[in-house]
Amino acid sequence: MIVIIDFGSQTTHLIGRRIRDLGVKSEIILPQDAFKSIKKFSPRGIILSGGPASVFGKDALLVDKAIFELGIPVLGICYGLEVLGQMLGGKVAPGEKKEYGPTSFSLKKECSLFANWGKNKKDFKVWMSHFDQVIEPPKGSVVVGSTPAVKIAAFADEKKKIYGIMFHPEVHHTQYGQEILNNFVVKICGENPLLGTKKIEEIKQYLKKEIGNSKAVCALSGGIDSSVTAYLTHQVIGKNLTCFYVDTGLMRIGETEEIKNTFRNKLKLPLVVIDGKKDFLKALKEITEPEEKRKIIGEAFIRVFEREAKKIGAKILVQGTIYPDVIESQGTKHSHKIKTHHNVGGIPEKHGFKLVEPLRMFYKDEVRKIAQELNFPKEMVTRHVFPGPGLAVRLIGEVTEKKLDILKRADAIVIEEIKKAGLYDQIWMAFAVYTGIKTTGVTGDERKYGETIAIRAIESKDTMTSDWVRLPYDVLARISERIVTEVFEVVRVVYDITTKPPATMEWE
Repeated sequence: MIVIIDFGSQTTHLIGRRIRDLGVKSEIILPQDAFKSIKKFSPRGIILSGGPASVFGKDALLVDKAIFELGIPVLGICYGLEVLGQMLGGKVAPGEKKEYGPTSFSLKKECSLFANWGKNKKDFKVWMSHFDQVIEPPKGSVVVGSTPAVKIAAFADEKKKIYGIMFHPEVHHTQYGQEILNNFVVKICGENPLLGTKKIEEIKQYLKKEIGNSKAVCALSGGIDSSVTAYLTHQVIGKNLTCFYVDTGLMRIGETEEIKNTFRNKLKLPLVVIDGKKDFLKALKEITEPEEKRKIIGEAFIRVFEREAKKIGAKILVQGTIYPDVIESQGTKHSHKIKTHHNVGGIPEKHGFKLVEPLRMFYKDEVRKIAQELNFPKEMVTRHVFPGPGLAVRLIGEVTEKKLDILKRADAIVIEEIKKAGLYDQIWMAFAVYTGIKTTGVTGDERKYGETIAIRAIESKDTMTSDWVRLPYDVLARISERIVTEVFEVVRVVYDITTKPPATMEWE
């Protein structure tokens, strides 16, 4: 077992997932309980996660120094590296330059963490998210790697088997990240990988235990998370399940008809379509603050489900919540809330349901693998991620029917052109954003003061990090030309080239 000390990173749980991918168990513990928990679990290795605090600030989170004297290998990641630097005789200071997103890491000296690396891996891309940095390594440690902005981006004390890295090996966008974790977990800590468990059977057992013979309703959005949830729940409880799809008016063009066809004709699920356009648009009237939008949408969903579930006597609500929804909405004890997902933080405290969330500890790519094992149609597995609150979080400012119409038409053009170019399946998601920014244009030799549409296309694996897609210029040109021509209200199109972090995937 590997123990992960959680200092509040958005990706702490992802470290555990990566270790699980190696066939090794892990346990996430809190800093204040670290020594006691380590004695309890007797792990073969300790990982110190990242986190939002500063090791020398008033909110500093540290651990009992005695854990470093137990003879157990330790790996500090980001803030974890700073903890090692601060507590083991090094020095930490505010960085002259902050790093968020991709940068280049240079390996300066061989060590066990980068064992069997080869000459071609001396320089590689890593993902950063920090503002402080170690300026003097801990006593007994040597510097083994750096980035253009950080001289001490990795250090190692081979004798004590204590290692620190400034970047995040757990995120998909760090090259060789899984190999680094494998070196630590298997080679340094001596863990023996075990065969993975059968995820589908575990999910079914959970559903049987939580639902039993009761009636349940499932919130179905059309996305892969809720689709897999609904499908497996139907396999377990059969006719006791009713799936609710709410047409909020915040969906893309043709989406409701597509969902009806998919779930009634292909997956053969008991689907009830609820027209909620008026209710949702009324609730969102004059609302401009993103968090308030998300909470209003979350409450509107739950009230519709309550009303409809009452008609059939169901008191269990099954949701396709996945872990990124949880960590961004609620966080952990020491992490920050990033945004409220409608199906987590957006749910009001008082409601009439028992919530059942079988995918709550899974990531998007894991859910897609499950869908493939269940022989889902390819177009469902590769369908671009779409937010639960719909276009409300892709429309900056107050949500109105007129603005939605503009956004829907622009968004349809984005998807059509990406599909024509044969790029759709290579992209995590692509979409248009109604920015709410008025800008001056010229049409037919006349001045025109119109709307600005932003285009975002990103690639990811588990939603915890993402990079922008380098769309071909000719594709971008066609998208822009069509939008300003066919969506008369728009006079300018811009392309978002921001990674996550520092941005999030959606604009709100």
